[in-house]
Amino acid sequence: MPDGASPYGSTIDPLARLNAMSAVLARNWWLIALRGAFAILFGIIALIAPGATLLTLVIFFSAYMLVDGITEIVAAVRAAERHERWGYLLAAGLLNILVGVIAFLMPGSALVAFVYLIAAWALVTGALMIAAAFRLHLDHGRWWLGIGGALSVLFAIALIASPALSLLVLTYWMGGYAIAFGAFMLVLAFRLRSRHVGTGGAMRRA
Repeated sequence: MPDGASPYGSTIDPLARLNAMSAVLARNWWLIALRGAFAILFGIIALIAPGATLLTLVIFFSAYMLVDGITEIVAAVRAAERHERWGYLLAAGLLNILVGVIAFLMPGSALVAFVYLIAAWALVTGALMIAAAFRLHLDHGRWWLGIGGALSVLFAIALIASPALSLLVLTYWMGGYAIAFGAFMLVLAFRLRSRHVGTGGAMRRA
């Protein structure tokens, strides 16, 4: 059955799709919070150890991508079990794991290639997040998800514009980006948590 179609052949109401996406993210708010916490941790490590070798930086980045991808796949599985929308979560999770594995298997790659790899990941991930924001209720934190996606896209553009950045500058850029991105994800997670708790309380009162 095509995505977005009902069993009777008619398309799903856009409001229903919006409600479904909002419900999935609200129920899995803790996974988004975990994602934000790991992003901040990665950013702090990058800032306090700017002189790390490329190999160390690649390992840190690879580990972060793998953890981030696994959390998103877990969220996708939980959503699929409830027959909710899970495509975005699965796509983002698989993409992050793929990037993490490539980075781990090619630790000796040239800095420019590594820069383009990070830029491609940030660009695609940011685009997916912006697309998902349009399927999220405004009071569930739509703007925070959209801003997080826009931040990823801008980070990718900055890297593509200056691929010959030194490792030190790249480390600072990655650290600052990861901390800002993680902060946006934490704000989004707690916005979603408040909506999830509020919805649960309303259902219990009913």
